[in-house]
Amino acid sequence: MSCRVVDSTGASLADLDRATLEERRANGFFWLDLHDPTAEDLELLGDVLGFHALALEDSAHFDQRPKLEEYDDFVFLVLYGHAPDEDGLVEVHCYVSEQFLVTLRRDDSPALAALHRSYAGGRDVHPDPVRMLHRVADALVDSFFPALSHFDDRLELIEDDLIRSPKPAHLQDVFTMKRRLARLRKVIVPQRDLLGRLASGAAELPQSSPEVERHFRDVYDHLIRLAEMIETSREVMTAAVDVYLSSSSNRLGEVTKQLAVIATIFLPLTFITGFFGQNFPWLVEHIGGLWSFVALGIGTQLVGALILLVYFKRRGWF
Repeated sequence: MSCRVVDSTGASLADLDRATLEERRANGFFWLDLHDPTAEDLELLGDVLGFHALALEDSAHFDQRPKLEEYDDFVFLVLYGHAPDEDGLVEVHCYVSEQFLVTLRRDDSPALAALHRSYAGGRDVHPDPVRMLHRVADALVDSFFPALSHFDDRLELIEDDLIRSPKPAHLQDVFTMKRRLARLRKVIVPQRDLLGRLASGAAELPQSSPEVERHFRDVYDHLIRLAEMIETSREVMTAAVDVYLSSSSNRLGEVTKQLAVIATIFLPLTFITGFFGQNFPWLVEHIGGLWSFVALGIGTQLVGALILLVYFKRRGWF
């Protein structure tokens, strides 16, 4: 477990113990960011900061959907951002009150790490938990944009490859990206609705104000753009699958046409060889010698094949 604290003096590493936590609470505003907290850490937070048992139960299990729950003296939120791991998501549990902000997570979050670095030395620290929550939410939401841009770039390359030379590997890539995009959509859409409630004032935070709602309205606008990007990428993926199936069908048609042309060319050759291979006395008595073999045995086959090739070429069949 690692613990980072942001207060009016800046960002720093800290030890999580009862004495330190009580001192922090007595001194005023602070943001406590815990990475991979243990059950003992959650129990300590509940004892010192007064978190409700139901909220701590959610933080003990994680895997929650984006949500907002109001308690007596704090608000509990579940937000998501992008993370460079297998599922591409970092789940952040936020406890915000009039005095402090506590965030809990199990995965690394480059967005929050960058936010901590920006507060080094006390620069740009706003001693307001709700404004700090806005910055956390804004950083988490903005972390999705590079990931979705990467999706778009990858899809463009796959589409170009599908048009030139479709392969089953391309279809597998599309389905893999589609599953990852479904995971992002599963958290971005409900998170958009959650921030929409904060932006409209339907849900209130401690010391909420019209200015706070304006800040969250900006984050809500970013989530709308993300949702639109996801829907656009889904449509492009569906179109890419259709392109692959259409290209495969066209290739199958081309192969079938080529085989039909080859079979048609060999059809008269088979007839000629079958005709002159009959054991009739007239054929045996009148056809013989080298020139008959060259003219009838080879020449008629070559002429027949040439006539068919010229005909197929003029019809544009190959």
